[in-house]
Amino acid sequence: MTPTVIILLRDRLAAQGLSHWLAERYGAQALMPGSVAELEATPAADAQLFVTDPTTFVARLRYFLPRQARTIVLTHGQVDAGDGPTLVDASDAKCLSALLDERLQPAPSVGSTAPSLLSEREIEVLRLVAQGRLNKEIASELGISINTVLTHRKNITSKLGIKSISGLTFYALMNGLTQP
Repeated sequence: MTPTVIILLRDRLAAQGLSHWLAERYGAQALMPGSVAELEATPAADAQLFVTDPTTFVARLRYFLPRQARTIVLTHGQVDAGDGPTLVDASDAKCLSALLDERLQPAPSVGSTAPSLLSEREIEVLRLVAQGRLNKEIASELGISINTVLTHRKNITSKLGIKSISGLTFYALMNGLTQP
């Protein structure tokens, strides 16, 4: 059975990165309703997990209270909530990964992992992009031209389906290619 995760993050780029990672690692279907009407039309009973941010959680409290046991709230910094939804520091990739492993079972790999979609050089470029390096800096560090860096970045976004730097950074963090 394909797990369903409803992602309600104000940062749509992070939501896209998380959606891609959930699909790759867990074979999960991620739903990202963009409006209140879409949210209410989304079959929440079928969702195994809800991922949101504190602002959205509070704004949609009536929606989340009955589902708080299945809700992960991505915070900025460590918070102890006690009872209620699970609060996770969004920058703690290992903690989030362990929690998702606990709640969702990783999809069986068929001999390939998510990073193997990329060549070794593309992984190097992705790692440097995730560290906030500019194309010129990447070219200098790897000893290649800026046009080659741009080609690698184009191939990375094409293979992963992630176009934003924050989405690529989230992907790199979640796949252990870089550290926060």
